[in-house]
Amino acid sequence: MDLNDSTSLAELMSRYVSTETGFGVPKDGWRICLAHEFKEKRKPFQAKDVSLSNMIEHVSLGVRYLRWWYRKTQVEKKAPFIDMFRALPLRQIYGAPLGGIGGGSITRGWRGDFCRWQLNPGMYHYKTVIANQFTVCLRRGGQTVYQQVLSTERPPTLQGWNWGYCGEYAFYHALYPRAWTVYHLPGQNVTLTCRQVSPVIPHDYKDSSLPVAVFVWDIENKNDYALDVSIMFTMVNGSGHKDDKSGGYWNEPFHLEKDGESVSGVLLHHQTPVNPYTLCIAAREKVIHQTAFSPKGTCSALWSDLMTDGRLDSPKDSSPPTQKGEEVAAALAVSCSVPANSHNSVEFSLAWDMPKITFGSRGRIYERRYTRYYGTKGDAAPSLSHYALTHYSKWEESIDEWQRPILQDGSLPAWYKSALFNELYFVVDGGTVWVELPEDADISGGVRPEDGGLPAQPDVVKDYGRFAYLEGQEYRMYNTYDVHFYASFALIMLWPKLALSLQYDIAGSVVQHDPTERLNLMNGQYSPVKTRDVVPHDIGDPDDEPWVRANAYLIHDTADWKDLNLKFVLQVYRDYYLTQDEQYLKDMWPICQTVMETELKFDKDGDGLIENSGYADQTYDGWKVTGPSAYCGGLWLASVCMMCKMARVLNCESVYQRYRDILERGKAAFDKLLWNGKYYNYDSSGRSLSNSVMSDQCAGHWFLRASGLGDDDYQVFPKEKICSALKSVFDLNVMSFSGGQMGAVNGMRPEGVPDRSSVQSDEVWVGVVYGLAATMIHEGMIEEGMHTAEGCYRAVWERMGMAFQTPEAYCEKGIYRSLAYMRPLSIWAMQLALNNRPNHRSLIFGNQEVRA
Repeated sequence: MDLNDSTSLAELMSRYVSTETGFGVPKDGWRICLAHEFKEKRKPFQAKDVSLSNMIEHVSLGVRYLRWWYRKTQVEKKAPFIDMFRALPLRQIYGAPLGGIGGGSITRGWRGDFCRWQLNPGMYHYKTVIANQFTVCLRRGGQTVYQQVLSTERPPTLQGWNWGYCGEYAFYHALYPRAWTVYHLPGQNVTLTCRQVSPVIPHDYKDSSLPVAVFVWDIENKNDYALDVSIMFTMVNGSGHKDDKSGGYWNEPFHLEKDGESVSGVLLHHQTPVNPYTLCIAAREKVIHQTAFSPKGTCSALWSDLMTDGRLDSPKDSSPPTQKGEEVAAALAVSCSVPANSHNSVEFSLAWDMPKITFGSRGRIYERRYTRYYGTKGDAAPSLSHYALTHYSKWEESIDEWQRPILQDGSLPAWYKSALFNELYFVVDGGTVWVELPEDADISGGVRPEDGGLPAQPDVVKDYGRFAYLEGQEYRMYNTYDVHFYASFALIMLWPKLALSLQYDIAGSVVQHDPTERLNLMNGQYSPVKTRDVVPHDIGDPDDEPWVRANAYLIHDTADWKDLNLKFVLQVYRDYYLTQDEQYLKDMWPICQTVMETELKFDKDGDGLIENSGYADQTYDGWKVTGPSAYCGGLWLASVCMMCKMARVLNCESVYQRYRDILERGKAAFDKLLWNGKYYNYDSSGRSLSNSVMSDQCAGHWFLRASGLGDDDYQVFPKEKICSALKSVFDLNVMSFSGGQMGAVNGMRPEGVPDRSSVQSDEVWVGVVYGLAATMIHEGMIEEGMHTAEGCYRAVWERMGMAFQTPEAYCEKGIYRSLAYMRPLSIWAMQLALNNRPNHRSLIFGNQEVRA
C-alpha cells in the first residue's frame, strides 16, 4: 500500500510557485520547497518525560546518573556520551552531507546552509555559518542586472549583501549521495540547478574515502539574449566554533596543473593545536578569487567588487595570520557566458584535509584512510580538489550504475527508493572514522590463531583499514554492537570489506579483559569494564580513546549482555554467506565457539534454551524480562542453527552433532514456553504483561532468512508460526497503532493498546521497523512489509521534518529520542529480502554481486 506519493510530495512542495523543474533532476528522491515550514514540532525525550511509575521504579538509577552527569560535566568538563538533560533540539533544516566516508563530514541543509560539522572525529558542532554561501551575478551588455545571495536568510550581519531570496521559487531534491537545488531567478528568465556530488560509491575503497565534494552549477538562460553569469562561493576559515577566533589562521591562493588540467582556488589553513586542518575551495576554469575578507560588518566591499564587473580582485599573496578575536573568510568566483535560449555550467569543489587525528584523550595518533593515497603532511587539499574536479563525472557514472536497477524497478514505490538511498547518509555522517591500521597494532587481544585467537593484523584490516561509526550523533559510542546488528546490512551489501574489518575488531576484543572496576548505573554495583569471552557493547567514546578503551556504555555489567554474543555469531555466518570469504569464516570460527560456550552457561535446566533475568537484553534494555523470551530466545536458536551450518561448512562433525542436539531440544522448549497459538509471547514469566506482542519477536528468523537458511535441515521456526506471528504484529503493532501510518510500535497488548510498561515499549524504533519489514518480505508478505516501513518514512521525512537525522525512536505524539541514529541503515535488509524474491536476479553493485 502506498500512502499516496503525490499527496506527500504536494505537501512538501505546496509553496513552490515556479513551473521550472531544473536541469537533470531525477524523478525519485526527497523533494521540498525552500519556503516549506513543517507543521509538526516535536521535542526530544528527556529525563522529565519518564512516567511516574517508571520514575519510581528507577529512582536509584536516576540518582546515580545525576551524580555521574554532574561529575562528567562540571568536574571533568566533558560532554556525557548520553546527555539526558541537554538533548539536541529538533532543527528541521538538514540535507545530504558532503564528503566521502571516514574523513570528517560537513552537512549542507536543504535551504543551502552549511550547518552541521564533524571534522574532529566523532564530535559534532551544530552551527550555521552564515557567510558560507553561493551568490549569483547576471550581467548583460557589460552591466550587472541582478546579484543575489542564494539564501532565504536575512541575517543581522553582512548587510551589504542582497539577502532574502524568495524560497517559493526554489526546491531541494536529495537522492544520496547527490542532491540538487533548483533556483528560478524571479524576473530574470534564468534557472540555476546546483548539483552536489560526494564520492560515496559501493565497493570503492579509494575514492569513497576522500574528504571532498563537488558543486556543479547548471545555468539555463531562457532569454532571447546572451548573459554573462558569475557564481561566487564564500567560505569562512573554520566551522563557526569558538576557536575560529583563536588567531593564527590564514588563507592562501593556489594553482595546480596536472595531466593537462588546471585547478585554482584558496586554501584556508586552520592550524589548531589539536587536529589541525585545511579547507579548500577550488574551480578549474576562469577562476577569480578574494584571498581574505572579514565575515563581520556589512562586507559591502566584496559585494561591490563582484557587482562592478562580475569579477574579484584576485590578489596573489597569502593573507596575514588572524589576530585573536578575528575571523577570516575567502571567496571564489567562476564566470561563463550563456548564449540566448541555451545552457552552460560551472563547477566548484570543497575539500578538507585533516590527515592525522587524535581522540579526546589525546592518546594515539591515527592516519585517515585517504592518506594512503594523499600523504599525511597536511598539504593534500590542492591535489584532492584537482582529483575531485577531474573525476566527479566518473563518480556519477558509478552512482548511476549502482542506483539505476532499483530506480527503474517499477514494482518499488517512490518513497522506498528515496528512503533506501537517503538513509545511507549515516555511513558518512555518523561521526564516522576510517583510519589506517598502525604498523604496531595488534587487534587480536594477544591470543594467536594456534590458541583459538586471531592474527595480529588480519589481511582485510591491514588492506582496508579500521572503520567505526557512532550509535548516534547523540549517543556517542563507536560501533555499538547491538545496534550495528541491524545497521550492518548497509555495510555488508555495499562496503563488505569495512563490515569484515569491523568484525575482526570486535572479535579481537572478545578475549580481552579489563579488570578496572566501574559503577554500573542500572544496579549500582561495581564490575569490570570488560569481561573476558563476551562481545563488548561498543569500542569506545570518541571523547576518550576508541579501540583502546571499549565499553563506553556503563548502564549494565558487560557480563549481562547476552544478545551481543548471539548477534556476533549471526553476523559471522551472514557475512560469510554474502561474501563467501572462507578465510574470514575460518578466523571467526574459534571466536564463535568461545562466545557460544559463554552463552551455554545460561541454559540452566538443560532444555537447550538460554534464560534471561532482569532486563530483556542490551537492545531492549529498559524492558523487564523473566525466563526465556521471544527476542533473545529466538536469537539463541538462530545462532545455534548457524553454528550447525558453519560446522558443516568447516567439516567439524562433532561440533555439528553437539549443536544439532541443543537445537532440537531448544526448539521444543521455545515452542512450549512461548508460543500461544498466534504469536510468541514476550517472555515466559507468566506475568500479566508477558503476552505482550513484541514487534521484533522474529529477529532470529530474519537473520536466518537473510543468510539463506530457515528451511529443511536448517528450519528453526515453523513457517506457519512465523507467518502467524508476523500477521499478529501487522494487525496489532502496525494497523492498530496510529491508524497504521507510523510503523510498528515496539510492544502492543493483545487487546490493541500499546504496552506502556517501560520507557521503550511504546516507542517506534525506525531501524527495527525496517528489519521487521524485511522479515515480512522474506515470507512473501511484501505488501504488509512495505506498508509497515512506509509509515516510518512518511512520519520522519515528511511530517516530523527529520530528514538526514532519522531518530532512534518516536512515540505516537510529541516525543522523539536520539536524532541521527545508526539503526535505520537496516533498510538495506529490505533490499536484500527484495533481491531474494523468486525469479528476481541479484543486483550487481560496482561489479560485485550481492548474493541472493
